[in-house]
Parts: sequence; C-alpha cells; structure tokens
Amino acid sequence: MTATDALHAVTVTVTVNGREFRRSVPPRLTLADFLRDELGLTGTHLGCEHGVCGACTVFIDGQSARACLTLAAQVDGLRVDTVEGLDQFEETARLRRALSERSGLQCGFCTPGFLVTAVELLRDTHTEKPLTEDAVREALSGNICRCTGYQGIVQAVLDAAEPPE
Repeated sequence: MTATDALHAVTVTVTVNGREFRRSVPPRLTLADFLRDELGLTGTHLGCEHGVCGACTVFIDGQSARACLTLAAQVDGLRVDTVEGLDQFEETARLRRALSERSGLQCGFCTPGFLVTAVELLRDTHTEKPLTEDAVREALSGNICRCTGYQGIVQAVLDAAEPPE
C-alpha cells in the first residue's frame, strides 16, 4: 500500500469461507484483488476485469457476484464464499463428480466461476420442476469458457441436478 493509499485506507471486516478477517485496504481495491493479494485465496481468477467473463464469480451473502466489479470496502460486514469454500454446499461434490465424468472443464481458468454459478443454480432450483438444458445455458451464460464448447459443462450441471440414488 502506498503512503497515499494508507492515508485514505478503510478498515474492512469480512467473513470469507467461514473465517473472519479485518484489514485496512485502499478504498478502490477490488474484492478480487483483496481475496488474491491480501488473503492468498487465488482460486478467484481474474480474466477480463470488466465483469464479462465470470472467472471471478464469488458468493456475497449467498448471492453470486463478480469480485472484479466489487470493491473490498463494499463487503464490510458481509460474508464472502469463494471457490475454496464451496465444500460447505451439498451440491458441490455432485457437481465436481459430474464435471469430471462429462469432461466438462479443460484448462481450469474458468472453473471457479462456473462452479460458483452452477452451485447457486443447483442450490436454488426447486425439485418439483426439473432443470432444463435451456435453464442451465441461461444461468451459465455469464461465464465464458474458451476450451470446451459448453456441452460437457451443461450436461454435468444437469447430471448434478438429478437426485442422488
């Protein structure tokens, strides 16, 4: 932090993946940079830094958000869950298994954003109405993958939506 940043620093207290952190940060520090540089949580990837690619998607108080568009100061007093904290959600294990079985992901750069977005979709989907391919594609449309062509990812999410046997 530069001398100017230190002069204008804001104190942020945030719970990340169940652990509370208190830090003084520059007011314009993004949540993505805070997670990566201040907390060492490098699972949140930075792609476009314009909120388009979805690689930096995290949960803020249970709702998905772009960490590159959110300032660290904005999450003061809130809970943030990153890809490193997804094991708390029951949908995560099924989703990871399905992605592996369907060869849904390749290089891994987009993986954190897809996982967070898909876990949210699976968590919020009501069991009375089956998840459709169109619904999955729409939910994942804010995440860009340059490797797979999406079919394996979409099918993996549909597989993970099936009730366990």
